Amino acid sequence: MKLRPPRLPRPPRLPRIPAPVLPSFSGRLHDARTATSIGRWLGGAIALCFVTGVISHYLQHPPDWLADELPSRPSWGYRVTQGLHVASGIGAIPLLFAKLWTVYPRLFVWPPLRSVRHALERLSVAVLVAAAVFELFTGLLNTVQWYPWPFSFVPVHFAVGWLLLGAVVLHVAVKYPEIREHWGRRSPGTLELPAVDGPDRRSLLTGVVAAVGAVTLTTAGQSLTPLKRFDLLAPRHPDHGPQGLPVNRTAAAAGVSRLSARDWRLTVLGRNSYELTLDELGALPQYTVTLPIACVEGWSKSAKWTGVRVRDLLERAGARPDAAVRVVSLERRGAYRVMEMGSGYARDPLTLLALCLNGRQLSPDHGYPARIIAPNRPGVLQTKWVARMEVI
Repeated sequence: MKLRPPRLPRPPRLPRIPAPVLPSFSGRLHDARTATSIGRWLGGAIALCFVTGVISHYLQHPPDWLADELPSRPSWGYRVTQGLHVASGIGAIPLLFAKLWTVYPRLFVWPPLRSVRHALERLSVAVLVAAAVFELFTGLLNTVQWYPWPFSFVPVHFAVGWLLLGAVVLHVAVKYPEIREHWGRRSPGTLELPAVDGPDRRSLLTGVVAAVGAVTLTTAGQSLTPLKRFDLLAPRHPDHGPQGLPVNRTAAAAGVSRLSARDWRLTVLGRNSYELTLDELGALPQYTVTLPIACVEGWSKSAKWTGVRVRDLLERAGARPDAAVRVVSLERRGAYRVMEMGSGYARDPLTLLALCLNGRQLSPDHGYPARIIAPNRPGVLQTKWVARMEVI
């Protein structure tokens, strides 16, 4: 007779984890058609913002091989591209909110990860959203010159811009079949979009367009001066500032005290180095040009500047026709205390060492006793309080 081994007790069953109670969404417009309609507008705004941002970056920080190739004309070029950069970035903010509203119910789909491909897709979307939020809101804070972060804004903003572009391209590639299906007004074979949604979708899109138009109208006047009367939300008004022109960096902020004409000297270093007092500089041939100041924060305005041509000063120092120039400011601190101009800018007849603004001597905040004004240049490179020029 065989003895049966005693039965071992069964291990206790683990409690079954119930599926989480997810929120339900009754809105009918959290769908692919609405997301595609808003997404193509958002994609266009981001593309315009990216292209103009790249232009701005390389005009501010040109690599050595590009410095002498940057064009000085059209004289208003940077004013247009940077105005578009800031306007498209601000306009993209309500578009981003609307886009996220159309798709956020998908965050609550269960299970959250259905496959490796689905996990990679969600990861790419997370990168896309994070990069877009970072770019738009750091750019917005830059317009008011508020930097509540420990990193340098310009290089990080530029790098994340490329990350955002790559995330957009990847997202479009992954979602292309769905985008193509819902791109037009009619989507044959699509069952999830009943015809009754049409009026609601048009109302939503109309509201989004109105929001974009409102933020654009109330901020674009800082660079598009015909709209300056509507400039309610922009941090700068083109008419507010000393001598009727805004300033970003005052003489006090730059550590430049009031100078007397007797103490100041302009030093020009080259094969034939020399110095000039303010009276001697004023005795040289004077030219008046109309050029805009266009700042990276998005504001711009044209003004009349009077002074000496930079190319005349360089020729007197024995500079060759292809020479560039380094300009050194009196300011004690600042990332743009030393500025370099390629030969294209230095030889342009519109590039002046300006002494007067709108027919009056420069105020201290506008760079007294002398400042650079050049065509198609960012405002941060229109160096104020010039003390020295070096032929390079």
